[in-house]
Amino acid sequence: MQWYLSVLKKYAVLRGRARRKEYWMFSLFNVLVAGIISMVCVLFASPEVGVSVLCLYLLLVAFPGFAVTVRRLHDTDRSGWWILISCIPVIGPFILLYFSFCAGTTGENRFGEDPKGI
Repeated sequence: MQWYLSVLKKYAVLRGRARRKEYWMFSLFNVLVAGIISMVCVLFASPEVGVSVLCLYLLLVAFPGFAVTVRRLHDTDRSGWWILISCIPVIGPFILLYFSFCAGTTGENRFGEDPKGI
């Protein structure tokens, strides 16, 4: 939960670096929350309400997700502009997924200090 809240607090921070753990814990928490929202809405509300609530949640976490992805790219010593590769149909998201699994550079890089050392 602390990783999720940390990303939300840094929702507008596009500088610095994010560890794999920070990125993936945020992503995992989002998948869990989206699943819970979907199940609750299917059981207790109409599909229209479920889709609306889920879309609202996804809109609320979209920019923090964008920011943590940029910081994750920075940790691998790549520019945040690499996030645009996900716009390439089919292969783009897989390339971004690969980048998110890559280990960060050890020590300081051009985007800041090693987040493991902080």
